[in-house]
Amino acid sequence: MKTDPTIKRIRDARHQISQECGHNPVKLIEYYMEFQKKYADRIINKKPPHKRHGKSLVLSMHKGT
Repeated sequence: MKTDPTIKRIRDARHQISQECGHNPVKLIEYYMEFQKKYADRIINKKPPHKRHGKSLVLSMHKGT
């Protein structure tokens, strides 16, 4: 199976960021949270996820309801 060059670049960038954070999940989350704050003006949809019966749609789908 041939890997798409765009997907490879994305995976390489993610790996590099993880490596810069010492492959530490806590540091990685902190990095992405700061990145999100830095570029908050570029976020298109700032609305919370859709709700279904008071629960998030993702949680409901995860539980199979």
